[in-house]
Amino acid sequence: MKIEDAIKDFLSYCIFEKGLSDKTITSYSNDLTIYNEFLKKKRIFKVQDIKNNDIQEFLKARNNEQTSTIAHNLTVIKNFHAYLFRENIVKSNVAEFIERPKLRKSIPKAMSLDDIDLLLNIPLNTPFDYRNKAMLELMYGCGLRVSELINLEINDIDIHNCLIHIYFGKGGKEREVPLGEYAIYYLKLYLEQRELLLKKKVCTKLFLNNHGTGITRQGFFKILKALLFEKGLNPNVSPHTLRHSFATHLINRGADLRSIQEMLGHSDISTTKIYTQVSDQKVIEDYNQYHLRSKKE
Repeated sequence: MKIEDAIKDFLSYCIFEKGLSDKTITSYSNDLTIYNEFLKKKRIFKVQDIKNNDIQEFLKARNNEQTSTIAHNLTVIKNFHAYLFRENIVKSNVAEFIERPKLRKSIPKAMSLDDIDLLLNIPLNTPFDYRNKAMLELMYGCGLRVSELINLEINDIDIHNCLIHIYFGKGGKEREVPLGEYAIYYLKLYLEQRELLLKKKVCTKLFLNNHGTGITRQGFFKILKALLFEKGLNPNVSPHTLRHSFATHLINRGADLRSIQEMLGHSDISTTKIYTQVSDQKVIEDYNQYHLRSKKE
C-alpha cells in the first residue's frame, strides 16, 4: 500500500473511529507529511518497505528540534504503525520497540500572592473593566484553562449553588468547580454590565468582546498582556500561569491533592503532582533564605 493512501486511511480512522479533535488531526497530518517526505527521499513509497532503521534515521534527522517535538513525532508514528499492523496492512509493527526520548519536566512558574493581588486590582470604571475583573477572578479562582474560560456560556454559571460547570475541558470531559465569594461577587457585577457589551445582539457566551460576540483566546491574551504592562508585572506571565498559581497556592495552604486534581480536570494524579514539586522548591528556598544554619559561614 502507498504511504499516502495509508496516511489518509489512518487519519480517517482517527476522525471517525477515535473521534479526535480537528486540532489533533491537523497535528497528526503535519507530522506524517514530514515523515512521508523523509521516506520519499530514501526512495521508500510503500508502508510494507518501511524498516525500524528508517524510523530511527528519521528521528536522528530531527535532532535539531526540541525533545518534546521529537517525542510527539514518534508518538504519531507509533500510532500510525500500530494501526497498520492491527489492520493487517503490514506483517509487523516496526515502530513498536522504539523508545521515546525522555522529557525533562519543567516545574511550572507560579505568581506570588502579592503579584496576583496587584494583577487583580482593576479599577471598575467601564463595562470592559468589569468584564476583565470577572474573567481574571474566575480564571485564578477556579484554575481554568483559557479555552474553558472563553467557551463558558451564561448557563454554565450556577451562582445559587456556587458552582461553575466546565463542558470544554481537555479531552471533552466535564467537571464542576466551586466558585469562591470573590468570583461570585465580581461575576454578579459584570452580569449587570454585560447588556451594554451585547449591543442588542444575541450571544450566549459569558464573556463578550467589543463587538458583542464571544471573546477569543487572542483577545484574552491581549487583555492580560496590557494589564501586565500597566502594572509593571512579568510580561512572560501567560493565561496558564494563573492556572499554575491557583494549584500552587492551594498546595501551599494544605489543600488535598485529589481535590486539586478534580478541580483542574486532570485525568492522572501524576500530572497534578508536579505542583507538589513547586511547593517543595518554595520550602527549600525559604529554608536557605531564613534558617540560621542553612549555610556555613
